[in-house]
Amino acid sequence: MTVSFRNVDAHPDDDVLTWPYEALITVIDRGLVSDWQPIFAEIRRSPWGPVSRRIERYLTYRPPDGVGTLFRLAVNEARLSVENTDKDEVATRVRSAVEQSGLTAAEFAKLVGTSPSRLSTYMTGSVVPSAALLIRIERHAQKPH
Repeated sequence: MTVSFRNVDAHPDDDVLTWPYEALITVIDRGLVSDWQPIFAEIRRSPWGPVSRRIERYLTYRPPDGVGTLFRLAVNEARLSVENTDKDEVATRVRSAVEQSGLTAAEFAKLVGTSPSRLSTYMTGSVVPSAALLIRIERHAQKPH
């Protein structure tokens, strides 16, 4: 790292999660792209975690510029990536449930209380079912009909 911390009890080589707020701000404001890499890695690892939340808080009062935009994009893209992965997982679980049931998609939709077209949107991942409906879908995949 090219940046150094002053007046904080941390070192730039420490885990980003252990950095105090002031150290995080120092790296954002005074660091170079190579200094930001551990922060970006932590944002990707935990998009709603403490580092991402601290960055969000800091960006609310930091004057807007390219660096702030870059960090805002990093947080947003990391969250979007996780959300897309989660949507894909739900779609896979819905498709698997329909397959396990041995029913047609239309029969299965009726059984769980939705329309065939809506079930199709769940199976493709374009729409995510409610938690209650996902539980019902998974329960009916395992029951004899």
